Amino acid sequence: MKHWPDIPYARWQPTGQSLHMWSQIVGKFRLATTPWINHSWQATLYVSARGLTTSLIPGDQAAFEVGFDFVDHRLVIDASDGRRESFALEPMSVAEFHHRFTALLDKLGAGVRLHHAPNEVPDPVPFARQTDPGGYDPQAAHDFWQALVRIDAVFKHFRTGFLGKVSPVHLFWGSFDLAVTRFSGRTAPQHPGGFPALPDTVTREAYSHEVSSAGFWPGGGGIDEPSFYCYAYPVPDGFGEADAGASEAYFHKDLGEFVLPYDAVRTAADPEAKLLAFLQATYVAAAERAGWDRNELECELGVPRVPRVLG
Repeated sequence: MKHWPDIPYARWQPTGQSLHMWSQIVGKFRLATTPWINHSWQATLYVSARGLTTSLIPGDQAAFEVGFDFVDHRLVIDASDGRRESFALEPMSVAEFHHRFTALLDKLGAGVRLHHAPNEVPDPVPFARQTDPGGYDPQAAHDFWQALVRIDAVFKHFRTGFLGKVSPVHLFWGSFDLAVTRFSGRTAPQHPGGFPALPDTVTREAYSHEVSSAGFWPGGGGIDEPSFYCYAYPVPDGFGEADAGASEAYFHKDLGEFVLPYDAVRTAADPEAKLLAFLQATYVAAAERAGWDRNELECELGVPRVPRVLG
């Protein structure tokens, strides 16, 4: 997987705006039916062989999996009893997507009471009232997914070097970013909250413990280009002055996190190594300055078919 696709923000933006809202609608189905897991991990999406998936969602009569298929460009709902329903991913309003999706849930007997407004966006408008025509470019969606496939692999490799608590690699549909988070094991000061359209109780539970979190977002939210990021909570002294492992990386003072443009990785001679260097350096910056017990928390990166060496 040496080729990393070009995903310019200007081409992506109309499709990205649609997928952000559409993924929130799908994610809220998982949120409504899955028992809570620490840090809201029960609500996320995952990169799949065809796009994005909820994984299996429990139900009363059957279990369900919802997938964004960026090969055939369809929204697919599979039931564990063999039934399948789908509709085409194409330009449509958020309201129309919401109507089609909830109609399929009802048809499959999976209808539940969903929260019908987006999270983590300023001045949220209920989905059913978002009637403006929405964009969907199949090539932009496909290239974005292909980028996620490559990023997901690097994030998962990076994840193998940590023995402590670490999140899955997953996509948060609220902020629409792919993320992986490491934990020191120590509790953190109560988070002040204040994220738009997100209850403070959710934010405070998410940041109940010290973290070093890395991720990728395709643009927007203050940086209109696809970028990787790393932040720490709580932010240790001197974090923003640390070496970020790549000459193109910088500390964004307004966001309070390190940023590395996707294009710096995409065009590198070895994109995987470039991204790994950024992930490792920014993690070390957080762990060293916050006094994490690195000897107990870290190990060598995993190698296929080779058990971790002890002692």
